[in-house]
Amino acid sequence: MTRIVPVGLGARAYEVVIGEGVLDEAGQRLLPFLKNRRVAVVSDETVWRLHGARLSGVLDRSGIDVSPVIVPPGEQTKSFEGLADVCDRLLALELDRGDVVVAFGGGVVGDLAGFAAAIYKRGVDFVQIPTTLLAQVDSSVGGKTAIDTPRGKNLLGAFHQPRLVLADLEVLGALPDREMRAGYAEIVKYGLLGDFAFFEWLEANGRHVLARDPDALTHAVARSVEMKAEIVAEDEKEQGRRALLNLGHTFGHALESETGYGEALLHGEAVAAGMSLAFHFSASQGLCPAQDASRAQAAIAAAGLPTRLADIPGSPFAAERLVRHMAQDKKAEGGRLTFILARAIGEAFVARDVPAYAVRDFLLAEGAAA
Repeated sequence: MTRIVPVGLGARAYEVVIGEGVLDEAGQRLLPFLKNRRVAVVSDETVWRLHGARLSGVLDRSGIDVSPVIVPPGEQTKSFEGLADVCDRLLALELDRGDVVVAFGGGVVGDLAGFAAAIYKRGVDFVQIPTTLLAQVDSSVGGKTAIDTPRGKNLLGAFHQPRLVLADLEVLGALPDREMRAGYAEIVKYGLLGDFAFFEWLEANGRHVLARDPDALTHAVARSVEMKAEIVAEDEKEQGRRALLNLGHTFGHALESETGYGEALLHGEAVAAGMSLAFHFSASQGLCPAQDASRAQAAIAAAGLPTRLADIPGSPFAAERLVRHMAQDKKAEGGRLTFILARAIGEAFVARDVPAYAVRDFLLAEGAAA
């Protein structure tokens, strides 16, 4: 069964198509956006090896010429050097502004290809074909594109909405279990930030989602995308409610910085730990019932995801260093720390002017080094 979720952005509205076998429809679904029947497909070596021939064949049968731009896998590719490489290769292909860039991969490829499309000849259209659970439920929707720098994650980027998102659930069959768990963290996030009924459903059905049960997976992905689409339509540039989608990310990005953005800690794993920490920090400040923090932690841990600092490779981390990373976060303003905290499961809110000493004390109590 195919589900279509609209992202309502007026003249820039687009659809997220979710279902098994959606990849086989890519040619016909892309044609309305092509002036020259030509696409540059940015993908990584792993995804292209697994699925490149299938996508190329589908597009070829629709008369679409495919120019692959293959990059190394991993977060390290989402860098100045990686961006320069992709842009140079797009220029070498002599793409014009009527051509389309296709991001075919996980969140790294989506962010990198989307940013390249945003700045190539001052902006060309792009399409997202996410191949990881995390990208399908989060990074492929909403138009955020970015690269990392040594000073922090996603600090350079642009809002550049895709023209179409194709989320084929079949390709998740090739995804390692660890990547499925990392993506599941972002699904739990939607329940924790704004839908208690969905959170309860995940408590009962999360194991079926992780086992790739088609019905459970379709519901989980579609509900996550519905929530994100609603928030993005209301607040595209993250001036208000969209910031809630960063639940767990302030803690999580600091941990990613400490672990070097590598395989030691995947983004979804960092978000999982960050969400648990955000709920426990909320409880420590008297904002959230302690039982809600414990329940959130239990739901995250049940998926095999980290929930505490001690669960992260390289722990213990220095509390001061973690706080410094948080001060560099995009949500921080004027040196003031901003967090997404919770009043209860399903009731997240933006907390500005969070005292650095309170965060530092909390981290020390959680096992960070002095």
